[in-house]
Amino acid sequence: MSLKLSHLPSRQVIKPVYPRSPSSIDPNNPPWPAYRGYHEYSFAYATMGQRLPTILGKGIEDVVVTLNQEYDEERIVDLVECIDRMDALMKELQAQAKLRPIIDDGEADVALWNKLIAKYFHGKTFMNAPWLFAEAYKYRRLQECFSISKFWKSYDVFFRQKCDTFSRSHEAVFELSMRFAEPFKIREGLSPEEKLESQRLMFKELTQICLWGNSTDLSLLINMSEEQIRSLQSTGGANLAATEKNILGNHMQRLWETVVGLRNNTGGRIDFVLDNAGFELYCDCVYADFLIQSGLAKEIRFHGKRYPWFVSDVTKKDWSWLLNSMVYGHLFPKASEEEKESLRRLGLRWKQYEKEGKWIYEQHPFWCTGFTFWELHNEAPDLFLHLSRSDLVIFKGDLNHRKLTYDCAAPSSLDFEIAIGSMASAAGAPRVCSMRTIKSDVVVGLGPGGDALAERLDKEEPGWKISGKYAVVLLSEGRPGEKVTFS
Repeated sequence: MSLKLSHLPSRQVIKPVYPRSPSSIDPNNPPWPAYRGYHEYSFAYATMGQRLPTILGKGIEDVVVTLNQEYDEERIVDLVECIDRMDALMKELQAQAKLRPIIDDGEADVALWNKLIAKYFHGKTFMNAPWLFAEAYKYRRLQECFSISKFWKSYDVFFRQKCDTFSRSHEAVFELSMRFAEPFKIREGLSPEEKLESQRLMFKELTQICLWGNSTDLSLLINMSEEQIRSLQSTGGANLAATEKNILGNHMQRLWETVVGLRNNTGGRIDFVLDNAGFELYCDCVYADFLIQSGLAKEIRFHGKRYPWFVSDVTKKDWSWLLNSMVYGHLFPKASEEEKESLRRLGLRWKQYEKEGKWIYEQHPFWCTGFTFWELHNEAPDLFLHLSRSDLVIFKGDLNHRKLTYDCAAPSSLDFEIAIGSMASAAGAPRVCSMRTIKSDVVVGLGPGGDALAERLDKEEPGWKISGKYAVVLLSEGRPGEKVTFS
């Protein structure tokens, strides 16, 4: 039997209201709609369907190379089991399987991962879970392929790629080392105002070098030629001037005023939440070197990952490899003796900073979880408290920006301080700067005309959000100095 409802009002289209209220926000329901793997309009679709299987396939190829160089039977059998687990993960990716709990491999993040899966993603698949979480989960599962082995717990399937990409970056590497091998000096005879302006201009150029160094992301540049890498890494002054117009949200002047304020207060601590190893890390270190030499900072803390993450993210192994290769390595056989010596001197100075405690490398387990940084205050209170003692926290790169902003379809005109939630609004939140080359869907902080600008670029340059052509340098003042409290 069916009822005729001819006298009732017609059915209405009810659209959800965004942003969600704070009480209704959770990892599966961001403030604005999440990007998910089945969204064909989003970069999530290409990532989950094509890029991640390709990346995993190249990882398997890397392990096979290692396998063919082994001679000990026990180690060989152990590594074959790692490959079998990678093959199983590939099948799950391609079959859009449901997300299972992480096996307890002794890592400090296991409980955080499994709480997330049980509470918010039970029954979710690689394709219908939010893209950010599903992508992070894939890299955690890849780590599990090795972490439960006997001999290969610390194996990095991306290490060869990271080393190779840096070794092919010789022109940009020596462009910087030949300029900064010796401690920089400001020209004599300048007035205090002229000296300050000279430092401001150098700061501006080095900030852009640090920013555009983020163009070299191995997860996106899987098959890039040496010429294409060289083009991306161009650090010449003319290139920087031409690309500044592509910084769509540009708070560099505010950033300069912030760091000058630190120096006027006898200098301070600046933290870098790192992104890519290799050339980008090299650029980050050149920038940090300038901050120390100029007195804009007295202490730099670098935050990396505990294990291989999103292909090219910095691990302690990558950090040590870079500094030691600069001092002792033979990566650039075609370089002149002057170029090699400039790189060696730069590396020696950076290693001395480490010995003196001016540079400190850290790796907290939270950085390799599926949580966004909106949850950092609640899920890693020790880390939030630690960052609250910093005078400025610089988040490098696209992934960190996605985690800051909950990786959701927020309007481009949205203020950065609103987009990053508790990282700006919680008591004691540090000043936060995001330096990001735009390589995924979420774009915020473009000001009152941001929505119109984004619509125009959508029409004139389809794919502008993933091209790496555009960037943002965004600053949040936070609530530094206030007492940090936890509920």
